[in-house]
Amino acid sequence: MDSIEVLEHTHIGEDGHSFSHTHKNVEGHKHVHSHESTKDISNRLARAAGHLEFVRRMVKDERDCSEVLNQIAAVTSALNSVSRLILQGHIEECVTDAIQCGDKKVIEDLNKSLAKLIK
Repeated sequence: MDSIEVLEHTHIGEDGHSFSHTHKNVEGHKHVHSHESTKDISNRLARAAGHLEFVRRMVKDERDCSEVLNQIAAVTSALNSVSRLILQGHIEECVTDAIQCGDKKVIEDLNKSLAKLIK
């Protein structure tokens, strides 16, 4: 039986923002994200954050509710797009690698994440 340890993995974007997650490391299983996908996701999140800040200012300035709702829809769409990219990469890289290394719990963890994402 392979040994399993829980590792924390941190991504740092060019803007200095970071996000971390944990994953199980089965002996011999290397958890790697491509630099380009991490950079793309970080850039998309930075744009969505800037857009959300604009929405906050719109509310503060008492802009038309319809305009605010349209902008909120745009932010939601941007975040959904980022979620799809992260999910795709997670399945193609992390989940596939973990299963190949014998970590079957990754499916349970994926299902829990999907349940939270698709409330």
